[in-house]
Parts: sequence; C-alpha cells; structure tokens
Amino acid sequence: METRISLDDATELTRTGDIWLFRGESAADRAIQLTTNSPINHVGMAIVIEDLPPLMWHAELGRSLPDVWTGSHHRGVQLHDLRDAVLVWSRRYGQRAWLRQLEYPITRETEDAVLRTVARLDGTPFPSTARLASRWLRGRIPKFRRGERELELETAYCAEVVAVTYEEMGLLPPGRRPNWYDPGRFWSGDDLDLAGGATLGEEIAVDIPPPDEPSVTPS
Repeated sequence: METRISLDDATELTRTGDIWLFRGESAADRAIQLTTNSPINHVGMAIVIEDLPPLMWHAELGRSLPDVWTGSHHRGVQLHDLRDAVLVWSRRYGQRAWLRQLEYPITRETEDAVLRTVARLDGTPFPSTARLASRWLRGRIPKFRRGERELELETAYCAEVVAVTYEEMGLLPPGRRPNWYDPGRFWSGDDLDLAGGATLGEEIAVDIPPPDEPSVTPS
C-alpha cells in the first residue's frame, strides 16, 4: 500500500535536500515525460534553513509565485514558498505530488553550498521543449563540445537544477553532466547512486487539501 501524508504534515516534515516529485496528465506534462523518457515531469528540492519557511528550489515555465530570492515574478529557476508551490502544481497544473526524504546530515557548510548555488542559478531561464530534448540527448553523448563546467547554464531544466545543487552539496560525484539527469533519475525506480553514504527514501504520496482551504492566488 502506498504511504500517504497530508501536505501540512509533509511541509512540517521536509528538510533541506528532500526531493519533491510531480506527475501530470496534460499534453505538456506528457511531452516532458516522453522527451526525457521519465515517469514524472517535474522535480524540486526542499530548502529549510533556520527560521525561514520551507522553500522549494526548482525550475518551471510559470511565474505564478514570487521568487523568494529576488522578490519578483519570473520564469525559469526559482525559489518559492514550498507549500504554495505544491498547491500551485497540484491545483493549477493538475499534478500528483510525492516526497522523498534525504538521509544525510545537513551541516552549515552544506547549507552554504546550497545558498551559493541558489545565488548563482536563480533566474536562469527554462528551455523550450525542443531544446529540453536536445539537452537531454547531448548529456548522453560522451564527446560533445561544451564548457569546462555546466554550473553557468544558459538555460536550466528542473532536474539539472537539482543535480547541480546535489553535486555542490557533495551528494553526487563530480564529472557527470547535469543535463544527463532527468526527473525520473530522482524516482525510486531508477538507480541514483549518491555519495557519502546518503540515501533517498521511498516516495510518500502527498494529499492536497481541498480548494476551499486557504491557498495562494496565481498571478
């Protein structure tokens, strides 16, 4: 039987590095799943630091919520209030949500690495579906001309954002191109080898409260 938890409990439970996964049935969702050969179409990472509310670090096409880092509404790589982000993805985009908890000690140095990555990538634009597919394919071609590092991405895809952040946290071995990753790499059905003894738990399905409960209003 699938493990389930309410959104409020999941928000209270989530910690930095936890993975949030989303799957929808729209044409756009299916296009992303097909072009990346993934069972899901979106992935984000929780950031929970000091007295801040839990935040969602991800990349998306929409600009429904204010970016916590800049205070503005923009497309691409964004840092959002986590609960609000899950509600938008569930209610507005019709997505199912799951939480995978990271088993790994989060230190001050780890948090600093996360914040440096946010400062570097926040606001990076999201690629078109065609470019998304070509990026994913290029990530599997061993000898393809590219820069020394992929941290300075001209465009970013949600799985790349999580992969780059995980690498900076010391959770992924260096050397793998970020565009090798797709959302499905972070689903338990795939064999994602984490470094330093870190592990990700099984998916926990997140139950979304009915729309009559307090929610954000998309712009």
